[in-house]
Amino acid sequence: MQKRVYARVSGWVQGVGFRYFVKYTASLHGLTGWVHNREDGDVELEVQGPPAELDAFLEAVREGNRWSQVEGVETRRLEPIRENGFEVL
Repeated sequence: MQKRVYARVSGWVQGVGFRYFVKYTASLHGLTGWVHNREDGDVELEVQGPPAELDAFLEAVREGNRWSQVEGVETRRLEPIRENGFEVL
């Protein structure tokens, strides 16, 4: 069973390698999706995979990398789609 989630991450998450941290973390958990910077300073992403792996991934995103400061993560569930890999847009 696959689960897909949209997340919007706020805080100090641009210019600190956060998108590449997200991509690396997704690859560790075998997840697919994408991540990109928003014009308002937030980062948004869609990620898909097994529920337990997705939950572990989201926990890591809430912590962020050592240079970021995550203030909030808003999520909503989406319908899974067919895709391969994880892209930084």
